[in-house]
Amino acid sequence: MTDQSRSWLGAAEDALRAAPPTGLLFTARSLLATYLDARWVTLLLADYGLTVLQPVTRLPHTGEAVPVRGEHPAGRAFSAQAAVVEVAGEPGMVTVHLPITVRGDRLGVLSVHLPEPARGTPGVLELAAFATAIGHELLVAERDTDLYLQGRRRKRLTLAAEMQWQLLPGRGLTQNEYTLGAHLEPAYAIGGDNFDWTTTDDHLTITVSDGRGTGIQAALLTNLTVSALRNARRAGISLSDQACLADQAIYGEYGGALYSATLLLRFDLTTGHVQAVDAGSPQLFCQRQDTVERIELETQMPLGMFEETEYREQSLNVKPGDRLVIVSSGVHKAQSRDGSVFGERALRETIAATRGSSTHETARAVVDALVQYHGSHDLPNDAAVVCLDWRGRPNTPVSAAAAPAD
Repeated sequence: MTDQSRSWLGAAEDALRAAPPTGLLFTARSLLATYLDARWVTLLLADYGLTVLQPVTRLPHTGEAVPVRGEHPAGRAFSAQAAVVEVAGEPGMVTVHLPITVRGDRLGVLSVHLPEPARGTPGVLELAAFATAIGHELLVAERDTDLYLQGRRRKRLTLAAEMQWQLLPGRGLTQNEYTLGAHLEPAYAIGGDNFDWTTTDDHLTITVSDGRGTGIQAALLTNLTVSALRNARRAGISLSDQACLADQAIYGEYGGALYSATLLLRFDLTTGHVQAVDAGSPQLFCQRQDTVERIELETQMPLGMFEETEYREQSLNVKPGDRLVIVSSGVHKAQSRDGSVFGERALRETIAATRGSSTHETARAVVDALVQYHGSHDLPNDAAVVCLDWRGRPNTPVSAAAAPAD
């Protein structure tokens, strides 16, 4: 990147930070017109179901949605997470479609129509950096405006779904040691299933919760579960004690009438050692090379089912190259219309078939297989899928197997 590129990018980032929350697109258009002679700029955000990209315009109106899958260049840029340059009908002009992604969380696409960059002028790399800067500002702006949250909705969310999506940490995270991708379905009517994660310099913690019930009742239960686990985790206590405290909070509120099946995992980023508490029904699968197996853990009582339950940690290990997939009961216990169960075999086949895909695409593929099996997008039960690609840190010990340690 040239000094000239750094100069205009630095000035552009300052201008984006100074823009009002609703003015990011207007500011981006002005900046790109000034520095790169861009003729038009479109901001497209991924909808909750990750099926289309929704153009952001002045609400309540929106432009025509672009399918994520298919031949549209913006959809290809989002799916492949790579810039796509579209040759325009107008001589000397191109349209560059750039994925907007922040630390692995895929937000959408920025499409820019401009003169084809000449040698020595800012090009695709600079535009990609600009798109990333917009992504960071979008996440900050969402604290103060509903514009972008509304802009990516194909239809109205249920109240329960509104609560669940606001609870999420994001839908992806990339660090040197791992890449995460996750998905919830039915996206616009999710009730009790949820996932959470947090990272430090040394550890990654993932939880997948499967709250009992439907609608608002399930959403309230899951909000209590996730909040109780976060509160305990931030107190710096062990994984088993986190489960115990969350169990007490849920039982104290519902007296055992409602409970939350939850899987808790804590990864040591240096060694690949994993501590696990299996409090219910979410299942864990590991793909190592061409083999996909379910990791059998000691299933303990769901959080909040009984008073003052004691939880025990188990240990397992992962190796660089391993892919872990966590699914809620809405996936592994799903039934088709004839009553047959989706089951472990179908899950293993789906995971194996997506080995070359990203974690995001794998999570989505599991949901797609479930929808196909059920025969409808209107799933009768919530489904949560989290996919983790583990790289670990170089020059550190690796384990023999991704299985419970002796």
